[in-house]
Amino acid sequence: MSTILELKNITAGYEGIPVLKEVNLAIKEQDFIGIIGPNGGGKTTLLKVILGLLKPFSGDIHYYVSKTNLFGYLPQNSQFDRRFPISVREVVMSGLMSEKKLYRYYSRQDRIKADKLLIKYGMGDYSKAPIGELSGGQMQRVFLCRAIISSPRILILDEPTTYVDSNFEKEFYTILKELNKTLSIVMVSHDLGTICSYVKTIACVNHGLHYHQSNLISTEQLQSYNCPIELISHGPVPHRVLTDHSDKNCNCNKS
Repeated sequence: MSTILELKNITAGYEGIPVLKEVNLAIKEQDFIGIIGPNGGGKTTLLKVILGLLKPFSGDIHYYVSKTNLFGYLPQNSQFDRRFPISVREVVMSGLMSEKKLYRYYSRQDRIKADKLLIKYGMGDYSKAPIGELSGGQMQRVFLCRAIISSPRILILDEPTTYVDSNFEKEFYTILKELNKTLSIVMVSHDLGTICSYVKTIACVNHGLHYHQSNLISTEQLQSYNCPIELISHGPVPHRVLTDHSDKNCNCNKS
């Protein structure tokens, strides 16, 4: 698959204090990268660098496609004020703002496009409802529609299932699997047991970035890598658990 975006030797942080050091990461077409790591390890900082919201102290960001409508972004549900007076349809159409001039109104085509997405993801009956009246799962469906309405090449997700129930969580990952056929996905999550069933690769971020390729890692591979990864089984689905990367002899893809 062709590379869409690449970070090379990125060091980034705030007020002169680095949070990420010498990070390398390539995002390719139809990638599904799960980003895990401890709080304060730099996961959110990495997303900000990828999205162009934070200028790194050093290193380079290479774009191999047009930056127009490159990203769709689904933030944590808790970042939205439910009291904000806006309808479900308007929330979805706000994902087209980068294509609009400030003085332009939404067109009929914009409304049709938003309504088609809402219908596709089971929210067609709520297009005129205030966004604050929705449940957590319903709200995430709406925000997902907002994130993809501009047909981005890369979908960025920050803890997308934190405030939803288990039934919607399974449905949500099924939706992501279908979307991954046409776009790349980068997702931050603490839920290792679930994301490892869906992502294609995992990046562990703890001030540096340790990138573990492949969908499944065998015991033999672990021994040959001398890398602190532990395999566990949950029913018929194999999961991966990444532990402390303090071992200097780790031979996994370290950036």
